[in-house]
Amino acid sequence: MYWNREAECMSRERLREVQLKRLKKMVERVFATVPHYRRVFQAAGIDPGDLRELSDLAKLPFTVKQDFRDNYPFGLFAVPQNEVARYHSSSGTTGKPTVVGYTRQDLATWAELMARSLVSAGTTRSSVVQNAYGYGLFTGGLGVHYGAELVGAAVIPISGGNTQRQIMIMQDFGTDILTCTPSYALFMAEVMAEMGLNKGDFKLKAGIFGAEPWSENMRRQIESRLGISAFDIYGLSEIIGPGVAIECEEKSGLHIFEDHFIAEIIDPATGQPLPYGETGELVLTTITKEALPVIRYRTRDITSLCAEACLCGRTHVRMQKVTGRNDDMIIIRGVNVFPTQVESVLLEIGETEPHYQLVVTREGSLDMLEIQVEVSERMFSDKVRRLEELEKKIDSKIESILGISAKVRLVEPKSIPRSEGKAKRVIDKRQI
Repeated sequence: MYWNREAECMSRERLREVQLKRLKKMVERVFATVPHYRRVFQAAGIDPGDLRELSDLAKLPFTVKQDFRDNYPFGLFAVPQNEVARYHSSSGTTGKPTVVGYTRQDLATWAELMARSLVSAGTTRSSVVQNAYGYGLFTGGLGVHYGAELVGAAVIPISGGNTQRQIMIMQDFGTDILTCTPSYALFMAEVMAEMGLNKGDFKLKAGIFGAEPWSENMRRQIESRLGISAFDIYGLSEIIGPGVAIECEEKSGLHIFEDHFIAEIIDPATGQPLPYGETGELVLTTITKEALPVIRYRTRDITSLCAEACLCGRTHVRMQKVTGRNDDMIIIRGVNVFPTQVESVLLEIGETEPHYQLVVTREGSLDMLEIQVEVSERMFSDKVRRLEELEKKIDSKIESILGISAKVRLVEPKSIPRSEGKAKRVIDKRQI
């Protein structure tokens, strides 16, 4: 199904024409209205007129999260304050938050992109969408909400928290589309079982999960426990929020809506562009945003791009599932480690619960990694020898995948903190 077939299925040639036209207009506007961009362009010896073809985008400077902090709160905005219809921001747990803003047209664009995303996952006018993303300054909740309303679906704006109430409403209201983080979806499944309920007691058909990296093995866990089709959605506040990209029914990558965003993959170390198929850091440029246009934003998300035709009929480039983030990545004895690599191993083995944490410590000059993994009540009450065998099995598999040794410690059920938002996977005690 498509929400906007003309846009989602336009030819690659036409798509490139649209991108170049919009990119030129956007670059001219930010040069004229945003002092930060004018300053960095001039420092690099670049004039907006130098942009003649899409490949010239690689000549422009990157934008990074620190630029948002340095220009806090409104220094990157390209419109006067009386044209801003809404503000959102990050939590700002360290220093100043990242502030983003939207004109009325930006909000309409965002709703359009989320409508495309929801329909791609099977949402219709007859759907009941339970939106358990957080509302407020976080972009997730309201982004999904307005997209679902544009589709014409019924929206339950429940936000996160109060999981037993979530489940009661899900059952009583006949929810068929669930939107939340993947870790919270698994937690819901766990609470359902504790309440004596199973997937047959609900009308759920699909779930749209994002805001944190998750593996294919976690997808299988969610789909099995909730009896749904699970779709990965991608977005970030600095670009627009959720709705930058989503999977179609083929689930062979997330289509990036290229009529609104230009995607690049770069080598994280050198900043040089990489060809399709190569894995690196995703860089995004907005080409239709009014209030806060962003040029070559380094997302820190690690993925690759595929421009081959998709069986669903959409022509927009696909990004592979994010394997992790540069800033979530931990380096253990010179090896880059992403939580999703560990998660994939644990779920593949299948003898533990899908709840884990990576605890990093330093003994002298040596970094140590401990992987704490929950086991089921049945397994925890099993013989010590059986638990030791499972620890060794996981340890061996982890070492073969990561290339480093780690201490695997099986912990009792419910001992790892649950999250209604993004799960905290890494505890880095080297900073203490």
